[in-house]
Order: sequence, then structure tokens, then C-alpha cells
Amino acid sequence: MLEPNITNLLKNTLKASIDNKEIAGANFMVLKDGNEVFYHEDGLADLESGRPITRDSIFRLYSMTKPVTSTSIMMLLERGAIDLFDPVSRYIPGFKNQQVEKNGELVPAGREVNIHDLLNMTSGLVYGGTNQGGQQTDALFQELGSRLNGDNPMSTLEFANRLGQIPLSFEPGSYWQYGTSADVLGAVVEAVSGMRYGQFLKKEIFEPLGMKDTGFWLPEEKRQRLVKTYQDDGEGGLKLYSHSHLGIAHQLDRDPAFESGGAGLASTIDDAAKFTAMLMNQGSFNGVQLLKPRTVQYMTSAALTEWQQKGFDTWHTLRGHSYGNQMRIMTDPGKAGFIGSPGEYGWDGWLGAYFSNSPRDGLTILFMIQKKDGGTMPITRKLRNIVFSTL
Repeated sequence: MLEPNITNLLKNTLKASIDNKEIAGANFMVLKDGNEVFYHEDGLADLESGRPITRDSIFRLYSMTKPVTSTSIMMLLERGAIDLFDPVSRYIPGFKNQQVEKNGELVPAGREVNIHDLLNMTSGLVYGGTNQGGQQTDALFQELGSRLNGDNPMSTLEFANRLGQIPLSFEPGSYWQYGTSADVLGAVVEAVSGMRYGQFLKKEIFEPLGMKDTGFWLPEEKRQRLVKTYQDDGEGGLKLYSHSHLGIAHQLDRDPAFESGGAGLASTIDDAAKFTAMLMNQGSFNGVQLLKPRTVQYMTSAALTEWQQKGFDTWHTLRGHSYGNQMRIMTDPGKAGFIGSPGEYGWDGWLGAYFSNSPRDGLTILFMIQKKDGGTMPITRKLRNIVFSTL
């Protein structure tokens, strides 16, 4: 276990963030060499009713879904079911005959987007913006949202096929930009496996690892454990946020037609810890081997070329990092804005769910919050700086 003075420092730092109305409540966990050395919960899951955060509270992961999606692709890779240079159009016909926007003009893409491009966010698919690709992606997400609760909701495969028809923002492989690639990867898994994406994850990852509270929606009996989302109210306080975003029904109260490989999962801190432990343990957890060690090493290695890295370097809070297989990878701790070690990897989510694995230190950090536009927050970095400077 952590020394009492470090334990108190972590608890007090988290409490200060809650008292300052930066966040409503949080779960925080530290694992060292596979053993839990610290767990703490504080604050509220529901400010209105006074319901506290508990160890089994359920959080929307948003982009922390992406490493799970990458894992599913790695499983198919190990089985010889896919080649990373397969054109996406082999599985999703909408990706045939793609166009790229150059100086406002649409021209045929120099080559097709492949699975490798999707894994590393070098596909030219984006999350929005002012160019044609960005505007049409925004419009597609709006349609996805408007059909969410109707009689004809958009499916995972329909969404991916429609994305494929949107102009790319750059030539495949020429640059890095965060975008919808992981949603397409989920659809690829669906096409290759012949199963719904959520069913594949349940059978191949969640059930083997004992992740009993992880999925794309919550049955009735689990809904009271879902943590509410808050946003700044502009006056130094917090107010409720309850809108659907990126095609995810905010209450997670129905089995969705669109299972987002980029943003759709909800989970608990204990379930997330089983997933991160599997990666830390070279693909195994509790006697179950999901991936081979060499596959995990590949999956957690920096993958960007010099010119692709220029795109990633625009993410100023992730200086000293590269990217690969839907995760950040620390390459130069001296340039990073927080303490860490080379080879450390992980990702975060739009509402602030966060994990980091550092194989060199034998350290895992998990932090669960629900704050609009949270990502990696100052409180996240403060807590991890305390841990990494100590252990």
C-alpha cells in the first residue's frame, strides 16, 4: 500500500478539486506490479439527489472505448482474419472510390484507406471542422442523433458506410488527425466476425476478463449506478449535462443500433482495471490469454512516421508523446507536461475517464469522472504527478 502521507496527499488533492467545483466526484485507483495499492472515491454521482460515488458506479467511457476496439482488431490480426493493409472497402463497401479534399477541390484519393490507417488515426477521417469532410461528418452525426430514438435508427455498419462516402481531409497515411477511425474499426470487426460489435466484445473480451458491468447500454437494474454528467455553469459552479453526443444515448437506457467503437462503452473502475491489467500482463489476466505478448508489444508501440507525427504534435498537452493503435505513447518524458516514463501508454475520454499503463514502472492509474469536455484535466495530471514522483 502507499505510504500514509502520499495517501493523504492524493485524498486532499482530489477533495480540493471537488470543493472547487471543478468536478462533482471521482473514483481513483493505483495498481503497482498488478496489485491494488490505492483506491479512493469522493464526491457525488448525483448532485441533485446527493447520491455518492461508489466503487461500482458506472461511467461513460467515451474515447476510452478506443483501446478496447484496438484490442478487438489485434485479436482478429492474431487469428489471420485480417491484414492491416487490407483496404477498408473489402469489409465496408462505402469506402470504395474515395475522394480527398485539396484546396477546396475534390480529387480521387491516391490510395484506399486501410485498417492500419484507421488504427493510427492517419486515415483522413475527422470529427468535424470547417472543410467539406468536417461539415459532412458533423451532418452525419446530427442525423445519427436525430434517428437515435426513432423507428429507423442508424446501425454501426450504416454509419461506417456513410462515413466512407465523405471526402477525406487528407491523403491516407499522409498526416495524423483525431477522428472517427475507431467507429469504422468497430464496423470492420462486425463485418469480419459476422456478429454485432457489442456481441463480439462481450464474448471475446468482457466475459473472459470478468468485466460484468461493461457494455454499450445498461439494463434497468444497473441504471441507478450511472453517474450523472456535469458542466461548468459559467459562475464557478456545476450544472447538469444530459445531451446525447456522438450518437450515444446519454442515459444508455436502450440497446443501441449504433455501437460506437470510438465512444460507446460504459464501465466501472474495477472492470476497466481488468482490461488495463490484461494489457500490462502482456495479454493475460487471471489465467485467460486474450492476446499474445508480441501482439501487446506491437499494440503499445509508437506507430507514427515523422510527417504523421507533425499532426499529433499539434495536441499541445501531449508533447513528448506519439500515437499508435488508438493510444498515446510517451516517447520523451522531458518534453511531456507531466511526470512519466518512456513507453507509458493509455487514453482518456470526453467526459474524463482516464487510464495510463507504465510497463517500466509497473504502474497503472485509473481515474473516473463525468465532466463535459473533461479529457485529461488538471486534476488528472496532479494526481498522476503525485503517484509517478513517488513510486
